[in-house]
Parts: sequence; structure tokens; C-alpha cells
Amino acid sequence: MNLTEQEIERYSRNIILPEIGGAGQKKLLASKVLIIGIGGLGSPVLMYLAASGVGNITIVDNDKVDLSNLQRQVIHNTSEIGNTKVSSAKKFIKNINPSINIIEINDKITERNVEELIKKNHIVADGSDNFKTRYLVSDACFRLNKTLVSAAITKFEGQISTWKKSPIALPCFRCLFPKEPDNSELNNCSANGVLGSVAGFLGSIQATEVVKEILGIGKSLAGFLNIYDLLNNNFRTLKINKDPNCSFCSKEN
Repeated sequence: MNLTEQEIERYSRNIILPEIGGAGQKKLLASKVLIIGIGGLGSPVLMYLAASGVGNITIVDNDKVDLSNLQRQVIHNTSEIGNTKVSSAKKFIKNINPSINIIEINDKITERNVEELIKKNHIVADGSDNFKTRYLVSDACFRLNKTLVSAAITKFEGQISTWKKSPIALPCFRCLFPKEPDNSELNNCSANGVLGSVAGFLGSIQATEVVKEILGIGKSLAGFLNIYDLLNNNFRTLKINKDPNCSFCSKEN
């Protein structure tokens, strides 16, 4: 596949980066990414991946745009209130980059569809706001040997990590979080609040990590957890150790 003149112009700032170049841009255009949740995190992830030339993006969300979303979910606007988030997001993206193939799925991620959706894509970006979905997605990605870039936000804080099974034995999501917390329904933006720009910050990092994984460049976040306390300017990187007694991955290997 050769880049067209229009693609060379559109992605010129990518192409001049030695880590990307023309070959890397072709990889991006051929890649398939699944984005779960088109909210505070999914909005910037989708915007930057589409603008960067990730050629095939599947978006999954079963919510409709609400007025309270607009404080942080910048891919939606006032005129889209009441419409599905996936249709609103697709419309926005087509104005950024009409050549991107966007598959919209107005549905909830469940045991019924999670593996089928993940199988069709190379990398998953999870921006969901509940632990049930995070466990469901991370377990399926591990079983299917698919790379997962997962982020979470609340108040002025956020965290992000990359989870993958190979090429070396790496920790799974349950090595760090063995089971869903008892008060998981309280640990979301609806209950705790979140500054909109924090979602934009973490979503931008999440999009960057997806691009890095597609291209195999830089240092992967796999095996590490980045934690950001933006109110107090405290940024930390934690090493995640593989749990040899993990109730999930020790049985899968």
C-alpha cells in the first residue's frame, strides 16, 4: 500500500518523526482499534487516533448524549443531546478525518459480545467507568492475547496501564486488582466528580500509548502503572509484579 499525496500531506507531521516515517504511517492506516466508551476518556482517544490516521476504529457505547456529559466529553456538542454517543462521535470524526473507517456499535459490552468484538481488532482502548466492564474486557483481552490500554479518572486524578500477555510473561489486570471492590459503584465520575481537562489529559496519554503499541516504539507501559495527581502535581510510576498465585492468569498459562 502506497500513501497518496493527500495522505502524505495530512500525516506529514507524523511521517517526519523518525520513529514513525512512511512505513509507520502505513501501519497506522491498516490498524484496527476497539474503543470502549465514548465518554471523558474515549472522546480524546478517538479524536487523536482518528487524526493520527488509525484507519479502522470500532466504537462501543450504549448511552445517549446528556447535558452533563459536555463538561468533559468534548467529542459531543449541545445539538447532539438525546442522540446516541456513537452516532454523535462518528459525525464529529468524519469532520476531522473523513477517510477513517468508523464502525459504531450502540450496545453495552457483555459476556455475550465481548470476545467477538475484541477478536476483530488489534488493540483495545478501555475508557469505561465501571469495574464490571474493566474486568470483563481485561479478562477477554488476556485470553485472546490482545493488547489492552486501560485508563481511569476521578476528581483530579487518573491512572493508566497497558496489559498484554506476551511476548514475555506479564502481569494481568487481576494480578493488581484481584477482585472488584465492594464499593465499586461509588468510584466513578457521577459519584465523585472529575475535572474535564483531567479526562483530556489521560485520554491523550491513552491515545499515545495505543499508537506506541501499534508501531512497537518507545517504552511500553506493560508491567507498570502510571498514576497522576494533577491537583498536587504528583506523578508516579509503579512496577506491577506478576502474581504467581493469581486466580486468573496462573490458571490461563
